[in-house]
This record gives sequence, structure tokens and C-alpha cells, in this order.
Amino acid sequence: MAHAKKDGSEWSGQVAFVTGGVTGIGLGVAQALSDAGLRLALSYRNEAHRELTARWFADKGREPPLFVPLDVTDRAGFAEAAEAVEKHFGAVHVLVNNAGVSVFGPTDEASYADYDWIMGVNFGGVVNGLVSFLPRIKAAGGPRHVVNVASMAAFLPGPQGKFAVRGLTESLRYNLAPHGIGCSLCCPALTRTNAWDSALKRPDTFADSGFAPVARAELEQFGTAFEAGMDPYEVGRKVFAGMVEDRGLILTHPEFREDFEEIFRDSVNALPDEEAPPARLEIERLRREANKAAKAGRIIGLSDLT
Repeated sequence: MAHAKKDGSEWSGQVAFVTGGVTGIGLGVAQALSDAGLRLALSYRNEAHRELTARWFADKGREPPLFVPLDVTDRAGFAEAAEAVEKHFGAVHVLVNNAGVSVFGPTDEASYADYDWIMGVNFGGVVNGLVSFLPRIKAAGGPRHVVNVASMAAFLPGPQGKFAVRGLTESLRYNLAPHGIGCSLCCPALTRTNAWDSALKRPDTFADSGFAPVARAELEQFGTAFEAGMDPYEVGRKVFAGMVEDRGLILTHPEFREDFEEIFRDSVNALPDEEAPPARLEIERLRREANKAAKAGRIIGLSDLT
């Protein structure tokens, strides 16, 4: 899908639902979308954070968002949230799956509880958002978009469940294009948020961690690194710019060129230095053509791949 050369004004009046939208990157995205004239529904868990966010919108003279209490792992709750947003606004055009947790520890020591919590929030929360909101977004008119916020952990090592979000989003982009719906993977890096304190909010149902306990003082010291992070509002502005340009990948931080060059070299060097048989080459040619056709707006079936 070609990058659209637009100024973003076409998004004014569209309705966006942002998970975790009252703090951190979620709030930065909400503020940037509000600047562009979008109407907002924001999910939250903490009442004090909700009040601060409501005050920001009031001080700016903006339309108050619809605040929706939500645990993104709660499928029934997500379905109710989608219904509430549609009932309040009449339609929904944008879904920003932002809510997530950051867990720090060696992958080889992770327990079932670690995987269940990390994947339940970081991947399952995205799935719940898609299942609950995509039928409504498909039924809406005008510009529409899905943004799945992962992190640089989608490309760099880390037991965060972000690789899974990356794969899901890259596939979903081809599926949504024929419906006229954009889809982006956003991978921010160090941002001035309190994401470092996720370990202090771990639910009791997932308490059986394989990771060694981290002393609060050590965790707070680690949290000082986030003070050097990008302002969440800057991340939000870059997310909206990526929507306007319909970019499949939104990278907000410039400091990873060395990492990406290494990933590229290692990937290319891992390919066997040998000729592939014609039959396999033809299958891959058909796959590439099908992807191009999907980006151009055609729904692809299995018959297009053989």
C-alpha cells in the first residue's frame, strides 16, 4: 500500500479507542490524536490516573474522552467496552492496542505463570482488542486504522511477548488492506514512563515466578534510566504521523541503526548459498504477488498461492 501524502485532516472527527490511554505512551497517543481532532475512548485501571487525564482534556478545552475501566485480559470486559464505545459515539474507526507490561528476567528461568501473565497481557490483550473491535471498524466509514504498540523488544531479545505482536501485526496488515483499513506495528524504545514498575503490579494469580525477586530499591534505580527516555507525547505524534502515511512499521527512536544492520547481515548470511528448484521459486513468486495484490486491495485466498 503506497504511503498517502495527506496532512492528517481527514482523521478529524473519527473515533479512536486507546488501551492504557491515561498514562505513558497511551496518554501521549491520546493527546496527539486529540490534537488532530479525533474523538477518544480511553481504557484505564487507576482512578487517580484517569482523573489527571480528564483534567488535561478539560484544561485544553477538548471534548472529554469516554473513560472505560478495563483489564485487557478480560474478554467479556473488552466486548462490553467495544459495545460502550459504539453506543456512545455511534462508530469506531481506530484501535490502538497499547496496554502492556514489562517483565525483566532470563527467559530460560521463566515459569508457566511468567508466560501466562506476559503473553496474556502483551499478546492476549491485542487479540482481545482485535476480536472485539474489528467488526465495528470494518462497518465504519472513512479512514480507519489499527495500531499495535509493541516495543523494540519485537526486534531485540527480551521475554516480553512482543515478537508475537510483531508477527500478528505484519500478517494482519495484508488482511485489513482489502477492507481499506490501515494497520501499523509501533515499536517505541526508552520512553519517559513508569513502565519499569510492572513487576510491582503483578497479579497474585501469577505470583509463581521463575525469576529471582528484584529488590524494590534495585528496581527503582533501574527506573531512573527511563528519565532519559523520549517524551510520550513525541511518541504519540509519531504514531499519528505513521497512521496518516499508512506505514506498516512505525519506529519512533533513531538509535537502533547498528542493531538493524546486524539483524539484516545475520539474516542474509544465514541463507544457504545454493540454487532453489524452479517449483519452489514459483511458489514464492506467487506469495510475493499475492502480498502485493492484498496491499492493492484484493482479498487473497489459498488459490492465489499455488
